Amino acid sequence: MKTKDIRELAMTELEKTIRDTREELLNLRLRKQTGQVEKTNELQSLRRDIARMETIHGQKKRAEAAAAAES
Repeated sequence: MKTKDIRELAMTELEKTIRDTREELLNLRLRKQTGQVEKTNELQSLRRDIARMETIHGQKKRAEAAAAAES
């Protein structure tokens, strides 16, 4: 998922996407252990996507907190 796409998501959508991606990563890890994964680079890609989403989620959270503090 691209950074631009992630930034356009609302907080609830972003949290849901993070949850879904983590679940997908878990399933992929289990499939890898049983030898059913052909594209092992998908693991790395999912981990990086999760990191991107978590970073943007934190940035949005801090921005909301700052906006609330100013009010």
